[in-house]
Amino acid sequence: MKHLISDPHELQPNTPWQDTKWAWTSEESLVDHQSRSRLCSAVLLPFRDRQPDWDSFAASIRWMKDSADAYGVELVPVLNADTGYIFDLDNEMYAEVLRRFRGFFPDMKFIAGITARGAENDSEFIAERYRPLMNLVQEHDNCEVMIMTSRWLNALDPQRRRDGYYQIAEWLIRPGIVHALEPSFVPWATPYEPWLLWQLAQHPKFVGGKVSTLDEPHFLYWTAMTKDLGLDFSPHSGDDFGIASAIKMGQALLIGAASSAAPLIAAAKDMWLHDDVAGKCFPTGTGGFDTRVYKLFEAFQSMEDQVFRLDAKGSAASYKHSTAHALHQMGIIASPEAHPQCKDLRGDDEAARMVEAMLRPKRIAERLGISGF
Repeated sequence: MKHLISDPHELQPNTPWQDTKWAWTSEESLVDHQSRSRLCSAVLLPFRDRQPDWDSFAASIRWMKDSADAYGVELVPVLNADTGYIFDLDNEMYAEVLRRFRGFFPDMKFIAGITARGAENDSEFIAERYRPLMNLVQEHDNCEVMIMTSRWLNALDPQRRRDGYYQIAEWLIRPGIVHALEPSFVPWATPYEPWLLWQLAQHPKFVGGKVSTLDEPHFLYWTAMTKDLGLDFSPHSGDDFGIASAIKMGQALLIGAASSAAPLIAAAKDMWLHDDVAGKCFPTGTGGFDTRVYKLFEAFQSMEDQVFRLDAKGSAASYKHSTAHALHQMGIIASPEAHPQCKDLRGDDEAARMVEAMLRPKRIAERLGISGF
């Protein structure tokens, strides 16, 4: 029988996950019906007449917050990430989003994405590229900084990649969240090796990490490792195609899907809890969880599979436009416009497609008494 590594001190920088016990841990063995993990929603920046629609921006966040509050879920908006068009924003508009948010929600915690500004013509990793946006975020209190992966940071071997993250962390005065992608999102992306995750999870300024995967269950690997080793580091699922897995394992979600399905996801988080969890809104009287949640999982996932459907190039990047259409259909934002510089657009029939996509989740929401959707 093959020896599987279970002691992190045996890990080498290039050890593959398949050589560790954590790659062979079942989701079922990690099921958690007790934890109230947070929901971090990547917030859409709505547009109307080619300008940011700040009233709709605030309305969408209030809608998500009201839904989360109704089910005892902590909502943390994620600003200026991909859903917020970070790659189409100049620094002035990036800062304006943060100022507007803080004006609308003075006491609410937020997460902000940062990326490497001005690295388009670089030929190597330059950590200072992250500082301009980091400085803009850290002007605010009660926030966390998500260090989004970038081409030249990702190109480093595991040891130098760790050192790159550590160098960026030297400038952090707010908690940091690291970020990993598979090549299914961008061709140059590579997820973390187990050694790299272990190294980053031990850094005192990194409170957690987001991993977005389509082809391999890296979020499962992260959860298995961090729970087994008792690491003070919170994995956040960025998998909009597998939302239920994080809920089942009691882990945080950091997804754009919450921008279009917040009431359903918040309700599912509550329904998954056992009756003895304080403040549970869907008590069963049996002591266990509400098994109707399985149908709720299916309903909102069927919708998000349409929102995030892949185009002919295998990209889901146009999900932002689909999200705008869904929110417009629900009357939450005034227009389904995308950022005027965004090239990732759906077709002229997107409004009708989103109406169709929402039929099943609306039916389930009505049967379960879930308001707000």
